[in-house]
Amino acid sequence: MRYRKLGTTGVEVSTQCLGTMMFGAMGNDDHDECVSIIQAALEQGINFIDTADRYSLGESEVIVGKALKGRRDEVVLATKFLFPMGEDRNHQGGSRRWIMQAVENSLTRLGTDYIDLYQIHLFDWDTELDETLGALSDLIHQGKILYAGCSNFPAEQIVEAQWASARRNRERFVCLQPPYSIFTRSIETSVLPTCQRHAMGVIPWSPLDGGWLAGKYRRGQAVEAGSRFTEGTMWSQRNAGAVDTNVDPKIELVERLAVVAEKAGLNLMGLGLGFTDAHPAISSTIIGPRTMEQLEGLLSVAHVVLDDDTLDAIDGICPPGTNAPGTVDRVPNPNMDVVHRRR
Repeated sequence: MRYRKLGTTGVEVSTQCLGTMMFGAMGNDDHDECVSIIQAALEQGINFIDTADRYSLGESEVIVGKALKGRRDEVVLATKFLFPMGEDRNHQGGSRRWIMQAVENSLTRLGTDYIDLYQIHLFDWDTELDETLGALSDLIHQGKILYAGCSNFPAEQIVEAQWASARRNRERFVCLQPPYSIFTRSIETSVLPTCQRHAMGVIPWSPLDGGWLAGKYRRGQAVEAGSRFTEGTMWSQRNAGAVDTNVDPKIELVERLAVVAEKAGLNLMGLGLGFTDAHPAISSTIIGPRTMEQLEGLLSVAHVVLDDDTLDAIDGICPPGTNAPGTVDRVPNPNMDVVHRRR
């Protein structure tokens, strides 16, 4: 396992971060197995774990807390807030009222008295950014969180957050968590350069694009039961339906990338993770296994470093700054809703 600094914090994190979205009702509901997966990751050198209160409505945080008993100080622990956590209309968002309650809930579920990195899950278009930054700054001063971060922010909101922190004397966001993969490269145009200019760490999620770059979907093959893009899952809904391996536009790209991977002596997973890791803005890439077998596969390619010829070949198939055909924007902007465009 390799390690890098998280932005300018001085904290060293493993270049693979264990994402735990698939632990709990959303994926693997066997707590003992999930605990074993987390502990196996730690034994292999991962020291960075990312979760969120929304993942299985807190169940993921509970599982992480179980796994870290007696080992809490070995881990850089990150969690997130924003999405609804119940029926109460104020149990969501980036308001001071909710942040102060949400952090206490997460601390209890995680079984810890501090969170290393506390992130807002999406930009809250309905709350003044200074209010959110003010609440997070107070939590840092209280020692309940050590650093604040953001997730899925567009470039202009990253800049606004940095400006507000400097102008209003708030603690600043030290990192960003965006979607990034060979198939999702739009953040290369402005988001990643903005993070570099502001010396923010970057911890991308979905580097394998929901299994596309793990080789799970190949031409003419049936989609494995339980896969993210099977009928009825939230991923298939975002993708406008379940994957049809005969007609999906990504299939042709997968076949071409498989040739590049073979030439480099890799599998598709190694190519996908190596690509994400190669961008100079990246601090650590989030991997999200559901089973021990998946974890072992992901860890087996943690060492991959792609050469220039391989990266050039990827660029020739999936050009820089673009998203693959059929890729749906995973971070929708409410300003594009009809109600906001047609007054």
